[in-house]
Amino acid sequence: MRTFSGGTALRRGATLLAALVAVTALLAGCAGSTGTPAATGSGQAQRTPVRITTLKGPTGVGMVHLMRAQDEGTSANDYTFTVTDAPDDVVAKVASGDVDIAAVPTNLAAALYAKTSGAVQMLAVNTLGVMYIVTDGTPVTSMADLKGLTIYASGQGSNPEYVLRFLLQKNGLDPDTDVHIVWKSEHDEVATLVASGVAKVALLPEPFVTAVTVKDPKLSVALDLTTEWAKVVTDGSQLMMGGVIVRRDFARQHPDAVKAFLAEYSASIDEAKSDAGATSELCAQYGIIPSAAVAKQALPRLNLTFLTGADLKAGLEGYFRVLYDANPKAVGGSLPDAGFYYTT
Repeated sequence: MRTFSGGTALRRGATLLAALVAVTALLAGCAGSTGTPAATGSGQAQRTPVRITTLKGPTGVGMVHLMRAQDEGTSANDYTFTVTDAPDDVVAKVASGDVDIAAVPTNLAAALYAKTSGAVQMLAVNTLGVMYIVTDGTPVTSMADLKGLTIYASGQGSNPEYVLRFLLQKNGLDPDTDVHIVWKSEHDEVATLVASGVAKVALLPEPFVTAVTVKDPKLSVALDLTTEWAKVVTDGSQLMMGGVIVRRDFARQHPDAVKAFLAEYSASIDEAKSDAGATSELCAQYGIIPSAAVAKQALPRLNLTFLTGADLKAGLEGYFRVLYDANPKAVGGSLPDAGFYYTT
């Protein structure tokens, strides 16, 4: 885990990590920070200190240009960023009042909302699905083509399993009899089996997809589960896997700071999508994805987005329903009510 603010020197990470983890934990809202004056542009302006934690991997990629703006002293708020690979760190920091905004899996946000009587709210969705079916040339052009095949995957009892089973069922397959799913404990274990040729068909998230496909030209992406989701749903939902939450107390006390953050964060995501070269270097610099080369090739499949308000709510409600139907604990035991969604 690392914490930094403007002007701090950074080192590149040494391991490839993905933040597709479903966690439920208890935390309480705490009082927000107070603003301090700082020079911006040609005069003095009030810049609110905002403490942000983001997970490594796809969930954090959209934040890197905002991190650079903070380092350059051009951000509207005075941000302090913490980058971690452990969702438990996010939970602990929000609980202790050390974090105001956090980039987390969307179902973690729902679970925290349920367990804290609304101490957090969903500000924005930053990432759609980052899960893909990778094959070694085995002909797969639809979910239905998976019938009779062995699929290696990780994430049993969490989002990857629930989404995979939902899509198989929607394509007329019984996940328990029509396919053979071999569950492994970690994404990197699946990636190793794919790279070694043991796994002919696998479910993998980015950036693991890029890590294995760049090394072996026989391996390729057969299906994008975000696209497959859109093909079968009729409720307007989307596969929305990453987002940002805010402590309700902080949002109440600093609405202008939250508004400024959302504007800057939207611009950061736009820049992340439009400038792959700079984004990949920043991902490595800030420890989001340790390899700039991997980050650059993975970017087109990270499905970065920025959705708030009604668009966020419309996309998430159906996704949460699928998770809830598979296992209510995936979203904290109950579906979020309207108070979960931040509105200005």
